[in-house]
Amino acid sequence: MRSRSFRFAAAGLALAGVAAAFLVWRSADPIGSNPPGVLRLDDPVMLQRGEQLYQARCASCHGANLEGQANWRERGVDGRLPAPPHDESGHTWHHPDDVLIRITKEGVAKAAGLPDYVSNMPAFGDSLSDADIVAVLSWIKSRWSQDIQGHHDGINRQANQPSQP
Repeated sequence: MRSRSFRFAAAGLALAGVAAAFLVWRSADPIGSNPPGVLRLDDPVMLQRGEQLYQARCASCHGANLEGQANWRERGVDGRLPAPPHDESGHTWHHPDDVLIRITKEGVAKAAGLPDYVSNMPAFGDSLSDADIVAVLSWIKSRWSQDIQGHHDGINRQANQPSQP
């Protein structure tokens, strides 16, 4: 009877050890295994939600195909810049994830620390959850070529490096 209890206890400990090792392995991020940042292209449900939200909330200005508005680099008569494209011809991919999230959540002026900057881009922090914002931005990134995605991953890596004293 004692031998049987010992085997059950040993099996339980071994199972707990395997589970702990799995959790450590699952949470580990060996260098290069995942791109840095929070945008995720490997979650089809997130990407589908992101596309739905983009089409409902963003496409009217930034274009159904991420093309942006005409002459997006030239200020209009109101002094504001038209909505830029989010495809590879725009500058979205030049910014790390945290900047893109702040711009979307807080609006351009607050995110850039330019209180007098005027923009037609609203802050979505009151109408979209953080998860929704990440979903939209993940979908946008999923539309870029592998080359541009790689450049963006490098921008995230550089932004996430500890600053040197």
